[in-house]
Formats: sequence, structure tokens, C-alpha cells
Amino acid sequence: MTAEKQSCAGAAEAIKGFATEGSLRDIRPYGNGHINDTYLASFQAGRGCDKRYILQRMNHNIFKNPTLLMENVVGVTEYLRGIILAQGGDPDRETLNVVRTLEGSSYYEDEEHNFWRVFLFVEGTLCLEKVESPGDFYNGGAAFGNFQRMLAEYPARELHETILNFHNTPSRFQDFRRALEENRAGRAALVRPEIEFALSREGDTAVLTELLNKGELPLRVTHNDTKLNNILFDQATGRALCVIDLDTVMPGLSLYDFGDSIRFGASTGAEDERDLGRIELDLELFEAFTEGFLKGCGGKLTSREVELFPMGAKLMTYECGIRFLGDFLEGDVYFKVHRENHNLDRARTQFKLVADMEKKWDQMVSIVEKHHA
Repeated sequence: MTAEKQSCAGAAEAIKGFATEGSLRDIRPYGNGHINDTYLASFQAGRGCDKRYILQRMNHNIFKNPTLLMENVVGVTEYLRGIILAQGGDPDRETLNVVRTLEGSSYYEDEEHNFWRVFLFVEGTLCLEKVESPGDFYNGGAAFGNFQRMLAEYPARELHETILNFHNTPSRFQDFRRALEENRAGRAALVRPEIEFALSREGDTAVLTELLNKGELPLRVTHNDTKLNNILFDQATGRALCVIDLDTVMPGLSLYDFGDSIRFGASTGAEDERDLGRIELDLELFEAFTEGFLKGCGGKLTSREVELFPMGAKLMTYECGIRFLGDFLEGDVYFKVHRENHNLDRARTQFKLVADMEKKWDQMVSIVEKHHA
């Protein structure tokens, strides 16, 4: 039996534990996610009627406590369902819907202590792997802004931190400094310019966390992985429909979600581009996302939050850069690498993007002010 067939056989066994409709007709790997193992399961639910589900084996090496993770997912999706119904929307398509096990749990643990979950498959949708146009990015911004709007009254402090200090930039900086001091892979001497770049911006790292601690920024429900491919778009209309991949939904700052989107989507080059001449901040894309995000938020953000959009973009990019560089110094133990110096290439692109943001800072500020007026 091939590895794929064996994997699908395990998935077919796991889905028996869930309250699905009909008889299983087909199950196969689905998507290109890097964290969880995902399958599309098709059921014969009636004469000429199929019912499809997404089955996932959760990666408990990254998410150490699946119970708490699923408490977050269920709490947020059920809350969103209520909001969407009140707005006259379609909650079966506009949010994820958790399918319970036969015992009523949100997840299933098999005999090998793998943890599984099931969602309704959202029909008639597609994902965009990258930004093809400003319109795509505007729609993405509107979707993540709408996510903020609908969850503005949700008690964020009730959510669990599924990954501690995920976007705590001062904590990430300390991790980087520790990696530098230990220099396990003996690489520090090879990357002195990158190290100096990272160390010279230490003063920026605590800007957002200090404002949060002072009560000048509100704690919110944040997605924390706001890439464009974490949105489902309606195939027929092109409208951004549903925010997915809620594993990292945690208490945080709206600036984390705004900033990570800019980091990923408004760069003119790939995250691991070797030619740094191709890397800069695309101000047209920055403006498109800013406009969409503010429209989606519907006035739920404070003026202080909006004012700090450029800092959110810079800090999320810098944070990612020091994580890549720290992993390079440790010998590439966290991020998967596919070539020599892969993590170093990634760090360099992030730092180049940070430097370009600093050059274009006044323009970024003007764009934010224009759309917040």
C-alpha cells in the first residue's frame, strides 16, 4: 500500500467517528497546507445528492493542546454564525462550521492519539494563492476587516493562546538574541550585516505591546495568519466569502492582522527571493488593502489603532525576519528549508521590505490618513 493510500485509509477510519450524512463515497488529500493533514471526504447523502466535508488531522507537534484549540474555533465560529444570521447572511457559507463527533465532541482522538476534526465543505468557492491585482487585495482586506467587525464585541480574553507569544515582538526578539548568543550552527560570523540590522531596531519591538499594556490599544480577537489564501472567494461573484484556518485565532491586536497581510501581500517579490532588487513595498497594494480593511471594519477600530497601521506592517515584517534569521543561526530547526541558506534568504527579504517601509513611511502614513478621514 502506498503512503497516500495508507494515509487515506486512516482518514476514512477517523471520519467514521463523526456525525456525517450518508455513506462515504470517496476520500482524498486536499489543498496544499503545511501544518495539518487535510482531506476532502465525499458522501452519498441521498438520490443524486452528495455531501462533502473537510477532514483534518491536527498537528499536535505545533498545537500542543488540541482541546483548547478547538474550544477557540468552536467559540468563534458559533459566535460568527449568530452574527451572520442576524445580518441575513448564509452561515453555512460565510463561516466555518464544525461537525461534531458521534459523542458530541468537536474533535476525535484515534487509537494512535491523533486528533481529527471535520468542517462542512463550503461549495462554490476558491482560494487565491497570491495577490494578482489591487482588487484582489482590496477584497482580502475587506474580508479580514469584516472578521474584525463581526468579532469586535467577542470577549477576547476568554480565548486561549494556542501558541504562546505568537506575535509578541519583544519575546520574539529575546528568542533571536538567545539564538545569536548560543550560535549553535556557528553561522553568526557569516551574517553580521543582518544581525546588525536586527539589533539596531530593538527599540521598536515593544511599541505595540507597551500601548496594549497601558490600555491605549484594545485587546481583540485576531486571526494571526492573514494571508490571502486563508479566505474563500465565491466562484460566481468573486466576493470574499469566508475566513478560514482559524488555528491561530487568539487574543491580540488588530495591527497584527493588518501588518501580516501587508508583509505577505504588498511585497513585490516572493518571501524567499534571492534577488533583493526585486523586493519593495508596493504602495498601490498597501493602499488597496488599507482601504478594504477599513471598509470591512466598519468603524470598529479606534483612531489610535488606525494611526498605527504602518507600525503594524513594519513590526510584523521585522518580527518574521528575526524569526527566520534566528532559525538560520540555530541550524534551521523550525522552518522547513529546501536549499542552502533558505532561511537566510527569507530573513533578507523581510529586512529589505522593512527598510523600504522606512523609506516610504510618510507615504504610508498619508495613505492611511486619506482613507481614515
